[in-house]
Amino acid sequence: MRGGDSSGLRAYNERLILNAILRAGALSKAEIARATGLSGQAASVIVNRLLEDGLLIKRDKVRGQVGQPSTPIAANPSGAFSLGVKIGRRSVDAVLVNLLGEVIASRSQSYRVPYPEATVETAARQANGLLAELDEARRERVVGLGIAMPGELHGWATELGLAADALAGWREIDAARALEEATGLSSALYNDGTAACAAEMIVGDGIVRRSALYVYLGTFIGGGVVLDGRLYRGEQLNAGAIGSMPTCAGDPQARPEQLIHRASVIALERVLEAAGIEAASALSGADLPAAEPIFEAWAEGAVAVLARSVVSALAVIDFEAVVVDGLLPPSWRRRFTLRLAEALEGFDWTGLQPAEILPGSIGPMARVLGAAMLPLKARFSPDAELVVRSVASLVVGPNGAAGEASA
Repeated sequence: MRGGDSSGLRAYNERLILNAILRAGALSKAEIARATGLSGQAASVIVNRLLEDGLLIKRDKVRGQVGQPSTPIAANPSGAFSLGVKIGRRSVDAVLVNLLGEVIASRSQSYRVPYPEATVETAARQANGLLAELDEARRERVVGLGIAMPGELHGWATELGLAADALAGWREIDAARALEEATGLSSALYNDGTAACAAEMIVGDGIVRRSALYVYLGTFIGGGVVLDGRLYRGEQLNAGAIGSMPTCAGDPQARPEQLIHRASVIALERVLEAAGIEAASALSGADLPAAEPIFEAWAEGAVAVLARSVVSALAVIDFEAVVVDGLLPPSWRRRFTLRLAEALEGFDWTGLQPAEILPGSIGPMARVLGAAMLPLKARFSPDAELVVRSVASLVVGPNGAAGEASA
């Protein structure tokens, strides 16, 4: 066997072991060998190397069981770190996570308009601020920077109430390269819907079926698609772009609107602000009785159009579940999900099987958390695709899309 092949196999086996440990929490060397299919000697050699590298740690021996006491091996939370940045239509968020996906520190800044240069400068400042919180030794363990952004951000000026060319500068800015130069980290760009769906798959509780339609109620609605247990991007990288689905037009001669115009949170924000209610406070879950009837009215209309889109999607792909997450506070998210399930009961299901309608479990942090987790998975997973309930990886290109979610 050539040296390169041997090195590749060794790296694969290291990822295989680390993946098994991350999934289980902790395993003895014997359990690691059984879980990975490696020989006991091979598993022991690799585990010892990962212990020396600081990626694994030993826990106290477990006594009182049949046989010799065993020493559980676990992932070292400080063995690796990753940065995630979400550039949205309403805010920039950044998080620093450890090898376990735990958030170590975060930054957030809201704005009315995502002007290109100022927004990228803010993202770079946030990322470098988080890096500054690490000492030199831990700084060297940062594996990369993931960036979650809406697709074609320059094309949404009109929907944000701006002049058509107000965001044209996004055509010229390479956000991944700019942040890579600013931080010195290898950067990867993901669609924000892809990142949100990935977060739900990696650390969330909502996606447990092998097929699911993921709906993200962001400033503009979007989502993702899970097929055969894997996040599916589509041949043209548009899978899950439910915001672009047409809605029924009242005038047969009129051009149908898209779902993004009828079921996006930006519409709720505008009605709240018009009523003198701070939208940010309402969406944070503050107890604002005056916001309740406004939410109910918006949800009624949004659910009605979304339900038709869900049935249409189920007629094309036999999804087992529809998972709804997004910017809404948990109580509103649960009520919206229940309303959607009730609305779906009123459709003619002849020839179709209803899907289970479930709330997502992460909320507003899904996009930035997914952006942070994906570089870790790309570095330490043995798989090439993100798989349900695993810590496998997915790397998408600059225009990768699983929908048009976002804030």
